[in-house]
Amino acid sequence: MSGADIGAKAKKILIMGLDNSGKTSILLSLQRDTNLMSYYSLRPTRGLNIVNFEDHGTIFNIWDFGGQEQYRKSYLQRFNEYFSGVDKIIFVIDVQDTERYDIALQYLQLIINELQKQEYNVDFSIFLHKFDPNLENHPDFTDEKVTSNLLAKIEKIVPPNFEYHLFKTTIFTIFQKRPIIR
Repeated sequence: MSGADIGAKAKKILIMGLDNSGKTSILLSLQRDTNLMSYYSLRPTRGLNIVNFEDHGTIFNIWDFGGQEQYRKSYLQRFNEYFSGVDKIIFVIDVQDTERYDIALQYLQLIINELQKQEYNVDFSIFLHKFDPNLENHPDFTDEKVTSNLLAKIEKIVPPNFEYHLFKTTIFTIFQKRPIIR
């Protein structure tokens, strides 16, 4: 870090979820990486990838957790080591991977249980990710279907006293065109 970083605030953010849920793409987006080749060339995160960057006077210490089963077990076994000092957790569910909803929700429940057991009070968000443009027009992803297939299940496993935020997310935006001023 440079001398300019001395007065910056630091935030530790964990991005967790199953493999292929889009965690690393979210990390690239948070870093404002607009190079499409960065997204195209992504490979599965093995273990843990820690990225630091500064934005608007805050240093972000982002921990991108690989989502394969063998890693998920390790994270829970070494919970205090990873979760110590955390400011925010983003749990990512691939909304298009309907066949793995139950596995993702089991993992979410294990994380929440551990947070409560260890009495961690942390800003917690659940991203229903890959909610890409026009997906809401698909009959399997209407608000009603997503509510019955996923949101109702989330509400059943999250304890009533556990605060969290829920978002539909995508790294894609709708095509835009703007006139060039000459």
